[in-house]
Amino acid sequence: MKFLGATALVLVVIGGINWGLVGFFDYNLVDSIFGAGSTLARVVYAVVGLAALWVLADWAMRSSKKEVEV
Repeated sequence: MKFLGATALVLVVIGGINWGLVGFFDYNLVDSIFGAGSTLARVVYAVVGLAALWVLADWAMRSSKKEVEV
């Protein structure tokens, strides 16, 4: 499970960097690498989105456990 969590966190960071590039420089790295609107780019976006959901769920579970322990 640690590997999955770490992988998800890395993907979320990569996604955040991509959104930062879009916001600051109007440059989409994923679209540049895989082609705008390509199937592979959509897969990358979907995987990063799923990773974000995983990180959010993991964070929520950890924070609820900490509240119970206190």
